Amino acid sequence: MVGRNRFWGASVSILALLSGGMAMAQTVEAEGSAGEPAVAGEQLAQEASGEGAGDEAVELEGVSVTATRNPMRAFEYPGMVTVIGPQEMQTLQPSTPDDILRFVPGVEFSGGPRRTGEVPSIRGFSGPDVIILFDGARQNVDTGHNGRFFIDPSVLKSVEVVRGPASSLYGSGGMGGVIEFRTIDAADFLGEGETVGAKVGTGYQTVNRETFGSFTGFAQPVEGLDVVANIAKRDSGSIELGDGTELTNSDDDIISGLGKVSYSFAEHHRIEGSFLTFRNTAEEPFNGQGAGGDDLTEKDIASDTWRLAYNYHDPSNNLIDLDVVTYYTDFKTDVLRLDDLGNLGPEGETLTREVDTIGLRVDNRSRVMLSDDIGTVFTYGGEFYRDVQEGAAANGEADGVPDADATFYGIFAQAEISVAEPFGVLPGDLLIIPGVRFDSYESSSDIADTNKDEAISPRIGISYLPTDWLMVFGSYGHAFRAPSINEMYLEGNHFIIPLGPGATVFNRFVANPDLDPQRTETFEFGAGLDFDDVFQNNDRFQIKASHYITYGKDFIDLDVVQREDFFTGCNPFIPGACDGTTTSVNVPKAKLWGTEVEASYDGPRFLGTFGYSTIDGENRDTGEKLGVLTEDQFILMGGVKVPEIDSLFGWRSTFGLEFDKVDDRDENRGPYDVHDIFVAWAPSEGLLQGFRVDLGVDNLFDEDYERVFASVKEPGRNFKALVSYSLKF
Repeated sequence: MVGRNRFWGASVSILALLSGGMAMAQTVEAEGSAGEPAVAGEQLAQEASGEGAGDEAVELEGVSVTATRNPMRAFEYPGMVTVIGPQEMQTLQPSTPDDILRFVPGVEFSGGPRRTGEVPSIRGFSGPDVIILFDGARQNVDTGHNGRFFIDPSVLKSVEVVRGPASSLYGSGGMGGVIEFRTIDAADFLGEGETVGAKVGTGYQTVNRETFGSFTGFAQPVEGLDVVANIAKRDSGSIELGDGTELTNSDDDIISGLGKVSYSFAEHHRIEGSFLTFRNTAEEPFNGQGAGGDDLTEKDIASDTWRLAYNYHDPSNNLIDLDVVTYYTDFKTDVLRLDDLGNLGPEGETLTREVDTIGLRVDNRSRVMLSDDIGTVFTYGGEFYRDVQEGAAANGEADGVPDADATFYGIFAQAEISVAEPFGVLPGDLLIIPGVRFDSYESSSDIADTNKDEAISPRIGISYLPTDWLMVFGSYGHAFRAPSINEMYLEGNHFIIPLGPGATVFNRFVANPDLDPQRTETFEFGAGLDFDDVFQNNDRFQIKASHYITYGKDFIDLDVVQREDFFTGCNPFIPGACDGTTTSVNVPKAKLWGTEVEASYDGPRFLGTFGYSTIDGENRDTGEKLGVLTEDQFILMGGVKVPEIDSLFGWRSTFGLEFDKVDDRDENRGPYDVHDIFVAWAPSEGLLQGFRVDLGVDNLFDEDYERVFASVKEPGRNFKALVSYSLKF
């Protein structure tokens, strides 16, 4: 048992060290969401009474898999990792991925409240700079103004966010980090002696009048066989904003589903196949981000992911621990113009974009004891994936959607070296994780020359745990991101400025197939504390903080050049005289720095989390601020477990400080504070066992605010409810 005096003394010392060393930084974030707060009535009752707990503290943290491709305690990883589990997700009652990730420090969604416009960013990197995985399958869609990926939260059992350079394992795109969504299995629902069951759920939220219904069936009919299927339906309308207005033309009609089968055989072999689908008929402006214009479209969005995986894991075999996954993703959107108000096309025109990705990843782990005190896990393998995009419109070509393809090959190797009592004199354990990856890519299109290049991405991270309650870490990593096919091969009209009859100004995309890949170097260091029995038996407290500095080279930016001296400097009645261009260019040098802090407490009666993040950045040649920055943000959550009535009561608060990290004062944003409340009730016995009721109010005081520079307010007060019932045999 750790005494309180030691706890508080160490806390003050470490936090003083961090605050002093990170004062100039700007993004503090917490390590994993610390696992899943027990909400089910039986679990709450056991924790409050001490039954089943023995002498063990409450288990706070999640287990990271994505960060190293090898399960390890997220707390020990030399970097910042957040693992969000099913119980935490359910108390959020999410309808979009933004609802799940908005409380993770250092992670932000831009584009406004419309579902199709939401784009995630990590540490200021967004779009193709963030790798999105569904059960290991890459989601490489880059639609510009219409979102990056589509998945319904009802099929998820966990989400892992790895912040910082990840190219040494994942290749192109790992500059900001990786977000991996993991889908449900039958084993997540069934207990000992149970073989089949079903769960139904229905919900409603007022801010956009969204109705929700889902059905999940699951079974383990014979030993080794796991079967699960889910179907969900959502309908929503215009979004009520915090200033009292409505974000109109925001209708969504969604149906999604998951089918997944796995089979373990011959003791150590396992195969798995899954199909994940998402369909949305959305009525909204052509640009789904921001407030949008008057132009109205109907978007039919379809996203399918097919996946086949194989695993061999024999605990007695230290040399072979094999994972193979192959996948095919198909994304397609048809945009029907319902009017001609956008001036980019006639009413009734349909624009189509289709992106197909096929991929294969193979990796193996070999475990070797180099000595009595040094153990090593070698992870190594290779990856291939290919993206193909096609666009079509009434005239045969869709503006801004080039027909192009890109092919990537990569090989990687990583070692996790654990050293007990390093150098024979230091106490505790040392974890060293060096890794390197080689990538080769080639992009091609009929409209321009082929772009190809190679990249080597090394990384090393070190964690030192001198005691079981203290860790310090540092890391250094290279990352790269190949230019996307949309950035290189854009053609057609970007936008039109109508100035009157016979006077129309065009801004047109210009292809740049000679773009260089983005490259970064990131330095990161931090520390963490992990205590149990802090305030009472069987509780646990964790805190982890990090500061990072990223130096970038050849950042890819969209350069929009448009004359505005109409009639004085140019004559718009002369075709082309006032036209402008939009092209992708490389920004030579950039710098980002920030700090992240995340803390968690869980005990038999209370739970809580704290997060802080701040980020700053500039163009190193001009000194101008980068346009990817966000406000300093504090996040607090507290909960009270009441097992006597099988319930959890909680409060969440988000505080955003004034944002003035801009060159143009018109882009300043004021401070805000947003508060949510939630209640979960899950009877543990009797006739109502199997029911669960989640109630909540988001933005309780109807705060009028903007999170990012999206020219649109955030949603206002939102009452929501979710009722589910599961039956198992």
